[in-house]
Amino acid sequence: MNELSNLTPAPGAVKKKKRLGRGESSGWGKTAGAGHKGQKARRGKGKPRPGFEGGQMPLARRLPKRGFTPRSRVEYAIINLGQLTNLEESGTIDLAVLEAQGMVKKGRGRLKVLAEGDLTQAVTIRAHKFSKTAVEKITAAGGSVEIIEN
Repeated sequence: MNELSNLTPAPGAVKKKKRLGRGESSGWGKTAGAGHKGQKARRGKGKPRPGFEGGQMPLARRLPKRGFTPRSRVEYAIINLGQLTNLEESGTIDLAVLEAQGMVKKGRGRLKVLAEGDLTQAVTIRAHKFSKTAVEKITAAGGSVEIIEN
């Protein structure tokens, strides 16, 4: 009979609290696991802030500041025309097809097509951006270009 008064936690689910400073024989008496003297043995704010190196100039301040990444930056997955010749798809090629084939990393969100290499088959390519030379090569091969607006 399951009643609220008979409920108990599963075996091993509840651990006893470590009781510090309760005599030498307990194993946690005297210094209570804090060792002897020093900053870390003190109560309260015994630990310095992260990155503090004992007064030595910290690494974050020794190294020069470098670069800047704007919040409005847009990451593009880049693909070259030469890579598209290895693709089995013959109809429309877009970001989803390239991600499924493992040709671009997932999660980029946008696709840009560049002109390195040659395109042999006529395909329709849907992307967010194209280089001018890539558009020329695609149309020369008999394919078409669709620009996706975001």
